[in-house]
Amino acid sequence: MRSLRDRQMHDAKLAAWTLLAAVVLVLMIACANVGSLLLARSAYRQRDFAIRHALGATRTRLVRQITTESLVLVLIGSVAGCLIGAALLRIFQAAAPQGMPYLENAHLDVRVVAFAVVASLLCGILFALLPLLPKPDAQMIAGRTAIAAPHRRVRQMLVAAQIAVSLVLLAGACLLLRSLWNLEIQPLGMSPKGLVTASLRLGELHYSKPDQQLAFFQLLETRLRKLPGTDAVAVSDSLPPGGWHHDHIFAAIRIEGKPLAIEGTGGTVAWRWVTPEYFQALSIRILRGRRFSERDRNSSDHFMIVSQSLARYMFQTEDPIGRHVQPGLEGPWYTIVGVAGDVKNGGLTGTDEPEYYRLRRNKPEDWGRDASVTVATTIAPGAVERWIQSEVAAIDPTVPVVTETMSQRVNKLADRPRFEAALLGLFTTVGVLLAAMGIYGVIAFLVAQRTSEIGVRMAMGATKLDILELMGMQGLRIIAAGTLIGLLIAIVGTRALSNLLFGVSPDDPLSFASVCLLLAIVAGLATLVPAHRAMNVQPSQALRHE
Repeated sequence: MRSLRDRQMHDAKLAAWTLLAAVVLVLMIACANVGSLLLARSAYRQRDFAIRHALGATRTRLVRQITTESLVLVLIGSVAGCLIGAALLRIFQAAAPQGMPYLENAHLDVRVVAFAVVASLLCGILFALLPLLPKPDAQMIAGRTAIAAPHRRVRQMLVAAQIAVSLVLLAGACLLLRSLWNLEIQPLGMSPKGLVTASLRLGELHYSKPDQQLAFFQLLETRLRKLPGTDAVAVSDSLPPGGWHHDHIFAAIRIEGKPLAIEGTGGTVAWRWVTPEYFQALSIRILRGRRFSERDRNSSDHFMIVSQSLARYMFQTEDPIGRHVQPGLEGPWYTIVGVAGDVKNGGLTGTDEPEYYRLRRNKPEDWGRDASVTVATTIAPGAVERWIQSEVAAIDPTVPVVTETMSQRVNKLADRPRFEAALLGLFTTVGVLLAAMGIYGVIAFLVAQRTSEIGVRMAMGATKLDILELMGMQGLRIIAAGTLIGLLIAIVGTRALSNLLFGVSPDDPLSFASVCLLLAIVAGLATLVPAHRAMNVQPSQALRHE
């Protein structure tokens, strides 16, 4: 039982919430970065504020000045952000795979724009006004480089928060990328290489009778086998690994000489109509028994090949070859002639069902108006697609045909996970770059603030490595604190991604170790650049600083 809304949205709802969470995290990083920069800028202007206050400017006047400056910054940034956002939205819509619910109707909603502007406004004004909370006094005029320690600690806390949030984003992106990799390299039980498929539907007016349908497909098979480079031609009613196929409950299969001793339905069993070269064309292994043969197609008997999982389910350790089964509890009995390897039939991420294959004989009752034709070829797929369309048109130009390679069919199933991973990767890249900028800004500010101190230390005998260690340790402590906090949050937060992951656990240690190493490298580089600049400060110039 499921609601219509749930059926419409399916797993897109979880993906949408995940991407929304990523956007919020990037917003937090951006706000922290802007806050850190505004605090540093305002800290430099404390002496300016103190002089203005001493000359008669009221705190209200100073607040109006800071607010006006912040409003100008916010408005410019908001307009630029909305324009870039509108452009990116069009790019995402063009790059998105088909079937993403409601994505084609997405637009810059007024509420979204209002939220972005208000968030920018609050962030800009709050951090710009923070240095004005303490009353300007004479000490700020006398101490030209005096910077309030609480503000310095606030900036360091903001940078640590950026690192923590960046680690959460990196962890989620890494897990989704590993999941996507596992999705694309998993064994399908068949080989899509060199396969061209064609989907056909015969018209009801000219092909209402089964013998007319049989004649059309027999002629098409004959013509396609004469194409250059053709190794095998198969006609089935559906194709793996995803999409439509027949299925019914296991309890509807009757096994000769064996009562059904199961509770409930026994689960679902998938099945397909296929011609003899189906297994050869798709490179599906026959583990026991044999494939269908052309001689079987002219027989009055009915033949079946079962998958390995279905054979194990029905017969346990017994040999299924030669056994008779009646699918659907009515109709003819089928003889099992082979056991095939399991093939992905529930999509790349879906649960695979046990499966069996019915032979499509040269009998009208085995055919219908719908068919999927598979051609195994050594020729370029584009040429074969055109040849197939020409052969169909030569038989009946009114029959519609859609051709594509099997590799394209398989890749379509990974389009959405690939798109979601790309979006989250984009957000993560932006977040990490912003965090790196924040670290660089804080360390560069500390270097500028302590230029005189660095000169004194070097004049007293401190080496360049001592200065590098002094400045570097400031950044390393911030990085360590942010990484530890982010790691704890990521371990808990990534569990929400469980339903989007494939073949990797949400607390995968390899992913977390890789993320910590990557973030440490990025943050370390952002720390070393200004620290290296401090190392090269000349003592004589530093002692004359300000």
